[in-house]
Amino acid sequence: MEELRITQINTSEVSVIQDFKEITKMRLSLSVVFSSVAGYLLGVETISWTILLLLSIGGYFMVGASNAFNQVIERDLDVLMDRTKNRPIPSGRMSVSTAFVIAVVFTILGIAVLYSINPKTAMFGAVSIFIYVSLYTPLKTKTPLSVFVGAIPGAIPFMLGWVAATNDFGIEPGTLFMIQFFWQFPHFWAIGWFLFDDYKKGGFFMLPTGKRDKGTAVQVLIYTVWTIVASLIPVFKVTGALYITPVSGVLVGVLGLFLLRYAIKLYKIRDAKTAKQLMLASVSYITLLQIIYVADKFIRVWI
Repeated sequence: MEELRITQINTSEVSVIQDFKEITKMRLSLSVVFSSVAGYLLGVETISWTILLLLSIGGYFMVGASNAFNQVIERDLDVLMDRTKNRPIPSGRMSVSTAFVIAVVFTILGIAVLYSINPKTAMFGAVSIFIYVSLYTPLKTKTPLSVFVGAIPGAIPFMLGWVAATNDFGIEPGTLFMIQFFWQFPHFWAIGWFLFDDYKKGGFFMLPTGKRDKGTAVQVLIYTVWTIVASLIPVFKVTGALYITPVSGVLVGVLGLFLLRYAIKLYKIRDAKTAKQLMLASVSYITLLQIIYVADKFIRVWI
């Protein structure tokens, strides 16, 4: 009997931790923190581990708050979709008030932690939460243009790291923003494609034409090309202190061809399997690109 009671307690604790991870979308939040850290390493002259830690914590709070608010607002729609019906709120494991408190606390802590780095970093963090929650979330059920709006907060983390490092916004963080902004479109349209039927149940408009058709595939191709072009601009030394060597430019170009291959494949085949492959390729692209950018900088410093 005692063993059963201990097992129930342990199971309950695991459930609470799992629900907390889900309401804040921990994996997504950590990927955003990775982008912020990459931006910081690109912008900083001497690494401050304290600021790096604060940026990571503040960035996690920022994204966690946005995700928690999003799930509070969309709770009635999440019930309708297979991929979201088991989230903490629609499943009944977490109350709306609890999720709302988590969102508010994360917002306050996130902005406070980022402010301790510098005011500009906190401002961009606050703007990101506002656009994601107040504009992107309600627009998802009204217009495909929601993806354009959502691409703004989605592109902020990469540039946020540079602003945290320099307390300045100029062409360098603007370029980092542009790269991740264009990248959002093939990434999210690929998700919208292979989850089309599920999104339809919730009334979400994610694809630019509203359909899995040639028009959407063409736009995926166009924005994939823009992503590659934006990623290669720093090779030409026109983006201030943000610069990568021709060798790294070649590596980024190869990555771009890898991404473009799947975008072309989607244009030709236009099925859910290919769209999922493009989504996975896009995740690999942005992660490896950030690693190449950072490695390029520190290799140049060491040499």
